[in-house]
Amino acid sequence: MQVLDHSAYESLRAGATVLEADKHGDKVLRLADGNFLKLFRRKRLISSAALYPYAQRFADNAAILSRLGIPCPDIIGVYRIGSIERDAVHYRPLPGQTLRQLIAADSTASELPARLGKLIAELHEQGVYFRSLHLGNVVETPEGVLGLIDLADMRKMRRALSRRQRKRNFAHMLRYEDDRRWLLADQGASLGKAYLRSSPVRWDQATLRQILNAE
Repeated sequence: MQVLDHSAYESLRAGATVLEADKHGDKVLRLADGNFLKLFRRKRLISSAALYPYAQRFADNAAILSRLGIPCPDIIGVYRIGSIERDAVHYRPLPGQTLRQLIAADSTASELPARLGKLIAELHEQGVYFRSLHLGNVVETPEGVLGLIDLADMRKMRRALSRRQRKRNFAHMLRYEDDRRWLLADQGASLGKAYLRSSPVRWDQATLRQILNAE
């Protein structure tokens, strides 16, 4: 992690567009060159982020996904910016559109649930537990491949996810009402069939449908 003094930070963010902010300040900036800067604030004095900052987790997770062949942002640098009490990850964004954007443009998008099911099965078999899994964090690249963004909240296990972890990950994905409504328009049949075709987990279609439709 590189220490960035205030003048270097101001130079980096000159001409940036604020894409996301809250009452504490900027969170995501699109820089003048089109690259992104994501800022992280430590919310508590005693926190795991003190030892393993979220910006570094984001960068490390991008490296993991790259090794697994899953498209994701390309990391430029990881910074500690003491003058504003933030850590930051600087990256080239993954080109493409999120699944939410694709659905908004074409509400049918009938092949997307099956493609998403296949991706999730691959992640689970590789031991990737992505808590921020939702339709706004899955991108279709110009090459037509699905990839992931917003990577700080991800863990790589040593082995494939357990059934319990898989269930919890599906619950994370379905916690957004609009995502849930769209994915479960057919009771999760398209998503579930594709997942089971790509996964050795011993669930039948009815069991997975019940998991997906659980409140």
